Amino acid sequence: MDPDLAPMLLTERTRAALAEVAECDAEFVAHDFSDAATRAALARTEVMLTFWGCPPLDQEVLASAPHLRAVVHAAGSIKWHVTEACWRRGLQVSSAADANAMPVAEYTAAAVLFSNKRVLEVREQYRRVRGLHDWRSAFPEVGNYRRTVGVVGASRIGRRVLELLKPYSIELLVYDPYLSAGEAARLGVRRAGLAELCETSDVVSLHAPELPGTRRMIDRRMLSLMPDGATLINTARGSLVDHEALTEELVGGRLNAVIDVTEPEPLPADSPLYDLPNVLLTPHFAGSFGNEVQRMADEAVDELARYAAGRPFAHAVHEDEWERTA
Repeated sequence: MDPDLAPMLLTERTRAALAEVAECDAEFVAHDFSDAATRAALARTEVMLTFWGCPPLDQEVLASAPHLRAVVHAAGSIKWHVTEACWRRGLQVSSAADANAMPVAEYTAAAVLFSNKRVLEVREQYRRVRGLHDWRSAFPEVGNYRRTVGVVGASRIGRRVLELLKPYSIELLVYDPYLSAGEAARLGVRRAGLAELCETSDVVSLHAPELPGTRRMIDRRMLSLMPDGATLINTARGSLVDHEALTEELVGGRLNAVIDVTEPEPLPADSPLYDLPNVLLTPHFAGSFGNEVQRMADEAVDELARYAAGRPFAHAVHEDEWERTA
């Protein structure tokens, strides 16, 4: 893992928990697999605990770890470091993606509810008025009652968003080519094509993985289908959206957006999105930060305890999932 990030994961509490389930030196943090001390540690390692900033576990690294049997990732995506060589080796892999999905889904659900309440627009008008005003007449259509929210991607995070929005009187649409009719029924949502979803949703929230087939799936045409005043929420990947087309829509004021991920990331300092009143722009902040990191640490330690007890991982990642996940 990145040594600078290690302290946020390896707190005193987590180090103590690790000591109860494994023989480990919790003070030793590896980042450069060519380092002599790291090579020596790899030679006797059975399970590797990884976090943000882990370099790729390629064939050369695995050759230095003859006893390695499992990788437990205390964060979300494993695509940056788990390689095809890991699958060929038959390694067991676990990810704390479920734990990391929680804050992203919470951020998204809050963004949905605030968007339908037109909070950004109300804030701007209140700044101008700075006093009493007939707000009910100014915003006769605000609210979440009987609104339509479209979720693009029935991913782990997408499903958690759907779960969080269920208590509200909101119609939930989902676009996901892998979602069956039966599964949609169990989730209590209606399947829709991407064009229909964009055309009929008050809020469109993106939760699809970054794949060749999803690049710029929200293109100029899809954006043009969205109703005037609709909101696009992106907590997935910036590459899912045609950034130039979205910027034009936002500068023109026809659409609103809550954007946590961009392409490039970060945006250039002169991007208009930093200052637009109809845009809430955050710095890839929806995922685990602060005390939320400890949820991932706890899940990783639990997985190590399961491994030590000879039980299967509760949050195992398999090769077929690896190919189409974020």
